[in-house]
Amino acid sequence: MTELLGGIRVLDLTTVLAGPFGAYQLSLMGADVTKIEIPDTGDLAREFGDDEALKAASMGPSFLAQNSGKRSITLNLKSEEGAEVFERLLRASDVLLENMRPGVLARLGFSWERIHEINPQLVYCAVSGFGQTGPLAERTAYDQIIQGFAGMAAVTGLASGGPVRVGFPICDALGGYVAAMAICAALVRGSADQTGVFLDVSMLEAALTSMSWVVSEQLISGHEAVRHGNDNAASSPSGTFQASDGSINIATNTQKQFEALCRTCDREDLITDERFLSRAERKKNRAQLTAELDSALAARRASEWEVLLADVSVPAGRLLSVDEALHQEQIKVRGLVHDVAVGVGGRDSVKVLGSGVHVNGETLAPSMPPPRLGEHTDNILSELGYSSEEIEALHDHHAV
Repeated sequence: MTELLGGIRVLDLTTVLAGPFGAYQLSLMGADVTKIEIPDTGDLAREFGDDEALKAASMGPSFLAQNSGKRSITLNLKSEEGAEVFERLLRASDVLLENMRPGVLARLGFSWERIHEINPQLVYCAVSGFGQTGPLAERTAYDQIIQGFAGMAAVTGLASGGPVRVGFPICDALGGYVAAMAICAALVRGSADQTGVFLDVSMLEAALTSMSWVVSEQLISGHEAVRHGNDNAASSPSGTFQASDGSINIATNTQKQFEALCRTCDREDLITDERFLSRAERKKNRAQLTAELDSALAARRASEWEVLLADVSVPAGRLLSVDEALHQEQIKVRGLVHDVAVGVGGRDSVKVLGSGVHVNGETLAPSMPPPRLGEHTDNILSELGYSSEEIEALHDHHAV
């Protein structure tokens, strides 16, 4: 049974990445996710990505990446009739996930108090850059802004350079994961006491909590975090080294691993070298140790060292491109990449990622393709009890 959230109905009132990503995780777990979009325009991510044909069809790659398995209804929450439809949706749902700026939904007539009155059992999760309270609460925030506010960029990059943003929207992903986790926890609680809950998820706080060791050194040890490039600040040798054909990551956190590395590289003399006798000495003399190992590693290709070091339980691996990472045998065997039909932009199908979770040995895959804008509007309205005449009137009045 892979549908862990089977029977759970989620309203996805989110756009771009953090919110839609969180809702996508719930969908992969089996939840019935209804995506609410603005009529005519929809989720801004529909226009994002590098495929012009797909963007022209309002199915840009950025949208396709985290909206499979969802149904789409267009809804004008600023209209009286649209608000009434939203109220019916709230009554029929278990979860509302939104990532508007704090206070926007309340100004539309749907504060937490009003929503709780409409459906006392509803789990309401609001994802925002800084949270619902505090001096920065109402600021607009994107991933890169949060990376800066969290100090994440400050600890990324080479020691000789300036702060560098992480190469993908990590704060959006973290915010989405935290939201999905919190929602699942609230659903467990709600199944016991039948009480709804309001969840306030801050991307900034999610980012800071993910930086656990860096933050703990600051909070507990009082040590200012600095940039270490590809070196692991906690141990040495641990970082990126050079084989004959390119880079390889090697991590030794224990004395046993260090000695195994030295023996495998035919540099057993390094084990008794006074500069490298202890973990502290190895960190102090990192540059010299790296130079010695690079010289030894130049004897073989990175792929060869990867296998030899794995045989002696020393973690090691090549630095792959994104394309190489997606096509490695490990990912193929695990079934992370899935084909979904789109039928637009000259594409019959596209490839998207599923979940990193396997349930009873089965991968979690999208249940259906990403929706076209408003594709399921009439069906969803019918499920809510609207007649065909009423649905036609809603369209005529631009409520949907």
